[in-house]
Amino acid sequence: MSLDADEAVERDPVKPDQRPQYARDLADLEVKFERALSAIKMFFQPIVHAESKEIFGYEALLRSNDPDLPHPGVLLDAAEKLNRLDKLGRQVRSQTAQIFASAEQSRGLLFVNLHALDLLDKTLWSPFSPLAKIAKRVVLEITERASLEAISDVRFRIAELRQMGFRIAIDDLGAGHARMNLFTPRDADFVKLDMSLVRDVDKHPMKQTLVRSLTNLCRQQQILVIGEGVETESECRFLIDVGCHLLQGYHIARPGPPFVPVST
Repeated sequence: MSLDADEAVERDPVKPDQRPQYARDLADLEVKFERALSAIKMFFQPIVHAESKEIFGYEALLRSNDPDLPHPGVLLDAAEKLNRLDKLGRQVRSQTAQIFASAEQSRGLLFVNLHALDLLDKTLWSPFSPLAKIAKRVVLEITERASLEAISDVRFRIAELRQMGFRIAIDDLGAGHARMNLFTPRDADFVKLDMSLVRDVDKHPMKQTLVRSLTNLCRQQQILVIGEGVETESECRFLIDVGCHLLQGYHIARPGPPFVPVST
């Protein structure tokens, strides 16, 4: 079926006279992206038991030394634009797993972020992948940079990952996403309260009510709650008082190379 002119413009947002420059820009971005891949490194931020502050695990965080794509968000944007998310995700998972595989058991669990489209990457399920080899020490954090609703069998895929030994965390709970509509308590082992809720929670009654309700709900379902983005002692104390199991944030320790001791 042919398209008329109006339909063609609607389908292709790049105007004909802009296409040569657009192609050159993409080619330039491709070069920068490939160079940035060789410059990525992984930092690790501690997650601790709320009361004792003892290490529970670490979240792996992407960093880059590349001058053109220096920020993780910029690098992810480039990967999305170039349809290279699979390549970036594989390298991040491989590099992270290789670092953590040699870490002592006392380092606890490794939390690894997954883009929604990573759930479509067959290498995630490969028993020969570096991450799968340490699956029992890994928590996969499901983020929603892209909508999970586009993956029709998302719960089946999550169940398969759990059968491999991975544990699952729902990231950014309370940020306005609809993830809890896609999962039941049996699908997740952890939830991370969004840092927008944690920030100044000790000063805002509305946030306090919401955090208390979410924490109580998760505790009833035997899901461990992580307060993310904790920056002050007052925030820390409130989260402990309402029953958060675990804490993460600059008040605990900043991300750093493997492995930075927790401040006390």
